[in-house]
Amino acid sequence: MAERLGLRLIDEEIIVRAAREAGVDSHVVADAEQRKSLAARVLKEILAGSVAVAPALGVSSPAGSRDAVDESDDFRGLIRTAIEEIAAESDCVIAAHAASVALSGRASILRVLVTASPDTRSGRVARENGIDEREAEELVARSDAARADYLKRFYGLKEEPPTLYDLVLNTDRLSPEQAAPLIAEAAEYAADSEGG
Repeated sequence: MAERLGLRLIDEEIIVRAAREAGVDSHVVADAEQRKSLAARVLKEILAGSVAVAPALGVSSPAGSRDAVDESDDFRGLIRTAIEEIAAESDCVIAAHAASVALSGRASILRVLVTASPDTRSGRVARENGIDEREAEELVARSDAARADYLKRFYGLKEEPPTLYDLVLNTDRLSPEQAAPLIAEAAEYAADSEGG
């Protein structure tokens, strides 16, 4: 879509900008954005030689280990701020990071959800990645769960209603290639109606 509309595609730039604002490496912000399981966090701490998880073992933890939770909340705020700043700077296509929710108060934004049934999506994932259907189904299910978790943690949304979007396209019947011109037309219409 970005190429078709002649706009910049934004994805990981959100994380890079948030990390720059926080003065940390981008992987630190990415970790805050993507919830790690308790087991993964504990293992990471153990491998890093930290005793932040040691209270469960009866060992005192270093001062400041509790700050990790507050720091994670700060990173989430920085991610939302980065989305808002990038959208204000220029016309662009922002993929991921629930940008449609972060920018929901802006009239000049066209929020688009391109979706399909789990069967259709897992079939596409299997074909595009050369994996079997069962593995693809698991990937789609994990992706859906991660998206739901992200929306809940970042925005307090228990579900993702279609009213979060200005345009919802079900690609069970439309191919992504057929959906692209519809999105482009809607974007042009939205820009014309805003006078820009």
